[in-house]
Amino acid sequence: MKIYANFIKRLLDFFIALFGIILASPLIIVLILLLSIYNNGKPFFYQNRAGKNAHDFTIIKFKSMNDKKDKDGNLLPDEVRLTPIGNFCRKYSLDELPQLFNIIKGDMSLIGPRPLPQRYVPYYNEEQRKRLNVLPGITGLAQINGRNSISWEERFEHDVYYVKNQSFRFDLKIFILTILHVLKRKDVNTEDGKQMPGFFGTKK
Repeated sequence: MKIYANFIKRLLDFFIALFGIILASPLIIVLILLLSIYNNGKPFFYQNRAGKNAHDFTIIKFKSMNDKKDKDGNLLPDEVRLTPIGNFCRKYSLDELPQLFNIIKGDMSLIGPRPLPQRYVPYYNEEQRKRLNVLPGITGLAQINGRNSISWEERFEHDVYYVKNQSFRFDLKIFILTILHVLKRKDVNTEDGKQMPGFFGTKK
């Protein structure tokens, strides 16, 4: 399946992402306006992530939390800063829509291991680093098998399994299951705005 992984998949990613942007453009415009109101004119969230071969790129997401700070200038807890429209976006994974532009640029794929911050890369063991052998995705095997409800080690096991077994049929299965998970809001824990704790290496 090297032809699929090295050529066909990229073509599919590009045209599906382009079609998705065109189809969702009215929704994207509405979300930009609403999020701009809630976030003082800042509808987007930008962060450096590790892409294929640990290549550094900037991921684009809709900004679900505002930047409110306490009297000492520190950001308030996530659950306090999560806006109503931001919470809605997370429930239905709409905050991921801008990543379609990351796919157009070639930084990401529709299906693949989720891109994580660069600061996590030094903590990967040899097996976990294999998740960097492919383009990161908007969704992946870990996202349909527990998402944030499973441990980092389990997530990485799913990621590496995907890398070793990548195929069109596998991607199609993950894509369909992702849609079903989103519609059912399965494994989406966003009510309190809490995030999964950071990764600092596998415990021995």
